[in-house]
This record gives sequence, C-alpha cells and structure tokens, in this order.
Amino acid sequence: MSLGEPNLSRRPDGAALFIALLLAAIAAVIIWQTSMMRVPPIQARVGPQVFPYVIAGGLILLAIGTALSAWRGQFPAREKDNYGPMLWIIGGLIGQMLLLGWAGFSIGTAVLFAFTAKGFGRGPLWQTLPIGLVLSFVIWFIFSRGLQLSLPMGPLERLIP
Repeated sequence: MSLGEPNLSRRPDGAALFIALLLAAIAAVIIWQTSMMRVPPIQARVGPQVFPYVIAGGLILLAIGTALSAWRGQFPAREKDNYGPMLWIIGGLIGQMLLLGWAGFSIGTAVLFAFTAKGFGRGPLWQTLPIGLVLSFVIWFIFSRGLQLSLPMGPLERLIP
C-alpha cells in the first residue's frame, strides 16, 4: 500500500473519528464563546475576536482532515498501551497536586518532573528529583520575582526574601 492510497481492508477508525468530533466540538465552543464577546466599536474590524476565530478555523480543518483519514482507514494500527509509564506520569501529577498547597511550587513540580522522567525511562528518581528541584525553583524565581506572578510558596521558596 502506498502512502496516499486508502486501506480498503480496514473499517473506519472509531477512535480517530471520536477525536475529529472532539476537535469540532472544541471549535464550536470557541466560535460560540467568541461570538458572545462584547467588543467596543473601535475594535470592530481587528479586535480580540480575530485570534479565537483563527484558532477555531484551524481546529475545524484538523477535524475534517482527521475524519477523512479515519474514514479512509489511513491511520496506522496502534501499538498496545504500556501502562507503566502512564502510571508514573499520572502519579507525578497527583503528587504535584497534593504537594502544591503545603510544600510549594518547587517541590511539587520537582516530583512531577522526576516521575515524568521515570515514566519516559530516564534515570532513577534520586538523580532526576534534584534536577527537577533546581529547574522548578528557577522557574518559580523567574515567574514570582521577575514577572511578579503568584505561585504557591513552600519552605524552599520562603528562604528567599
């Protein structure tokens, strides 16, 4: 089978059709919400509505392309899911959510970084946790001190005056 030739031996890909439907639904919500925006007359030509409409148009094109490819059976067969890495990443997200409130941004995000790295097969946790801690602390410092944005503070962030 060549690249552009449809695979007639397979039926339409239901998962890809669902993704196309989801993309179209997101585009519809963006169009609906953007149409409800109140725009001053001075901004009527090129205002805050232009960019959301461009995004919605791109999503519609992606939905159409995905649906056509799914209907023609042009998606390759998917591999079996490997749940181990997914569980590491989900565990990191849960850990970050639980730690943000009392341990702060740096520690919570370091746990997410280390667990995600472990999920992708990179290094043991004792190696990736300090790397994540340094990176997330630098990110906290830039956002909190440089951009004056409020991120959750923990014991590590309270050391900085």
